[in-house]
Amino acid sequence: METKLSELLPHLSSLYYFALQLTGDEEEAKDLVQEAYLKAMRFIHQYQEGTNAKAWLFTILKNQFINRYRQKQRQGASENLDQILSQLDGRLSVAPVVEQDHQEVKEAIEKALMQLSPQARAIIILADMEGFSYQEIAKILDIPIGTVRSRLHRARNQLRKYLIPIATRLGYKV
Repeated sequence: METKLSELLPHLSSLYYFALQLTGDEEEAKDLVQEAYLKAMRFIHQYQEGTNAKAWLFTILKNQFINRYRQKQRQGASENLDQILSQLDGRLSVAPVVEQDHQEVKEAIEKALMQLSPQARAIIILADMEGFSYQEIAKILDIPIGTVRSRLHRARNQLRKYLIPIATRLGYKV
C-alpha cells in the first residue's frame, strides 16, 4: 500500500490546479482535492500499481465535482454546469504554459483561454498543461476519443486565432 500512496501524492498540485479551474474558488478547490484523495484512499485497493495514477485521480476529482454539482441542483441551485465552469473569470493561472516572465504574453494567453468554452478550456488544460493522452482525457471526461480530438483541435484553433494578433505585434512568426 505504501507504494500505491507514493504514486498518488506527487499529483497533489496538478489536481489542485484542475480543481481550481473547475470551481473558480480556492477553498472549494481545496475541499474538492481533499475529497478526491479521501475517496482514492478508500478505494486504493482498486488502483493497480504502475498504471496512470494521475489519470485515476483526475477522474475521481471530476466525478466528485459532478456529484457536488448534482447535490447543489437537488438543493435548489439553478445554475447549469456550463455556467459554473464559466465563472472562472480571470482566475486561470498560465504559469505552466508560459515559462518566460513576459506579462503581456501571459495576459494574452489568459484572456484567450477565458474566451474558450468551459469544455474547450478543460480539454486544453488536460492535454496541453497536464500532458494527458487523448485516451486518458476521454476516460477522465467520459467522452469518446474522437470527441477529445475534435474539441482539442477546435480549441487550439480558437486559441491560435485569439493569439495571432499579439504574437504578430510582439514579433513572433505566425
